[in-house]
Amino acid sequence: MADTTLKRLNMTSSSAGRAIAQPMDPALVEMLYHHLTMERNASAQYFAISIWFLERDLRGFSDYFKKESLSEHEHSSKFANYLVARGQTVVLHDLAAPKQEWESIEEVISDSFQLESDVTTSVQQIYSTAERSSDTRTNVFLDPIIDNQTKSEDDFAYLLSRVKLANNEASAILIIDGELS
Repeated sequence: MADTTLKRLNMTSSSAGRAIAQPMDPALVEMLYHHLTMERNASAQYFAISIWFLERDLRGFSDYFKKESLSEHEHSSKFANYLVARGQTVVLHDLAAPKQEWESIEEVISDSFQLESDVTTSVQQIYSTAERSSDTRTNVFLDPIIDNQTKSEDDFAYLLSRVKLANNEASAILIIDGELS
């Protein structure tokens, strides 16, 4: 009984009083904060893209990007929840205003593919940092996220190929728009 009480008294806890099983490397925490901001920015960017397509009566593209926006919001929530579960205080950084003007659908999709690629790179860098700091908990958390990110990147590469093939022909763009509905 006394040993249990002693262990409880020596337990590490967060500033909010939450028990911490394993402290996190401060550099890793900063990377997670940065990534959380990237996910929130991606959500705002995809929402802006959804509106751009809606203004051009391309509802399939608009719905696709609205779903992507919600998905990115869910990703940011997962990162926030993970930080809390690890005893960290979640720090929300300012968001940049999303881009709202493009010259073509191909430019929109190309920008979106690059955004997904950047998010994938960020997750992979976090994973590597977690490995170097022997933070297996973070690696386990990131495993399914990396799988989903790779699939998302592939989906955008496919959509970009389709849009490039359409070569800005209205009938081809409308077919893609219908497929995205």
